[in-house]
Amino acid sequence: MLPARIAVVGAGPAGLFAAADLVRRSDVVVDVIDRVPAPFGLVRYGVAPDHPKIKSVVRSLQRALEHDRVRFVGNVEYGRDVDRAFLDLHYDATIFATGALNSRPLGVAGEDLPGSCSASDFVSWYNGHPDAVRMFVLDSQAAAVVGAGNVALDIARLLTRQVGALALTDVPSAVLEAFAASTVRDVHILCRRGAAQTKFTTKELLDLRELRGVGVLVDPEELRDVPAGTGGPVMPNAEVFRTWAADRVAQQAAPHRIHFHFWSRPAAIEGVERVEALRVERTKLDEEGAAQGTGEFRALDVGLVLSSVGYRSNPLPGLPYDPVRGILPNVSGRVVDDRGTHLSGQYVTGWLKRGPQGVIGTNKADAAETVTAVLEDLLHPHARSAGAVDDALTALGAEVIDYVGWQRIDAQEVLRGQASSRDRAKISDWAELRAIGAGRSV
Repeated sequence: MLPARIAVVGAGPAGLFAAADLVRRSDVVVDVIDRVPAPFGLVRYGVAPDHPKIKSVVRSLQRALEHDRVRFVGNVEYGRDVDRAFLDLHYDATIFATGALNSRPLGVAGEDLPGSCSASDFVSWYNGHPDAVRMFVLDSQAAAVVGAGNVALDIARLLTRQVGALALTDVPSAVLEAFAASTVRDVHILCRRGAAQTKFTTKELLDLRELRGVGVLVDPEELRDVPAGTGGPVMPNAEVFRTWAADRVAQQAAPHRIHFHFWSRPAAIEGVERVEALRVERTKLDEEGAAQGTGEFRALDVGLVLSSVGYRSNPLPGLPYDPVRGILPNVSGRVVDDRGTHLSGQYVTGWLKRGPQGVIGTNKADAAETVTAVLEDLLHPHARSAGAVDDALTALGAEVIDYVGWQRIDAQEVLRGQASSRDRAKISDWAELRAIGAGRSV
């Protein structure tokens, strides 16, 4: 009798933690399906390239794919190549782990002007995701980043960091050239609430101190509402901001500057043929602690606006969706319909399960909860063999890039990086990734 076969849709941290836990706790076999020929999801395409320590988690994720009961099924997309009926036929259960890919819109006039884009588009571009839809030209003197989380800090850091430091990272060559030609000197970070309410991690804030030639400007007046001291989880951030506010003159003299604007939200993006300015409204907290406008406006002269105000997951064909939370509705990882009934064989983990919360490691406990549900429900395995799955995918016209194919891509990226004294240079073209992965090109 064949062992149970589980499909995991999504080869990022959430999916790979689930795969590793499945084979550790049972004798099932696992196919990890991903639409991209390269695994690792957010770690490869979301973590900033100048954070190699965080990217080192790839080594532990890689071990999951190298297990003899785990297969990588890359270049296969749910909703395009396979659907729920296909997965139900060939697998005993499916765990969906496709993450939260879409940036939430700002919802202001002018958001569609050239020079205005989402953080997810910008991050995809500098991280070499093959979906990146544009080549950014960084030809303005100033940029604005809307958002008070770590992604906003990543963007500000990369826009002001000396290009020599980026030259040691794995960014695609074209991205490196764009940063080298950048004329951006000032980056404005807009936070709709105060310094004490920001969601930056203190470590990420302190990383800004290490940037050579970059000043960080904070208006002391915007810290007057923050009590002194370091008690409570948010206070360390406020203390970091105070050190910058006390050193404002020296920070202003730096050739590149990052400006923090608290109690500020975008009201409109202005310009004729492209972004020319960002209209900003002063905010305050209402009785329920939410930020509301005060009717006091000012303008920032910027040529680039990047919105980083949160992420949400895409609906998946054939599955329920909670449009308010942007997740698959579930109970402890079991996907449920609008009546709360578990859809047999359907499970979820990661940001698609709980929303965009937590760090990479948060996904491990989250995946364990889902795996427990899968194993509790796994009573009568019916799955097909690996060969039957492969034959069915071939019949559907899918070109599978397996783990050996990924190793070809990996080796080619390392080889290209060596030519410029880097660990690797990412390949970001769909056709090239597929050709190398399939062994048609090197």
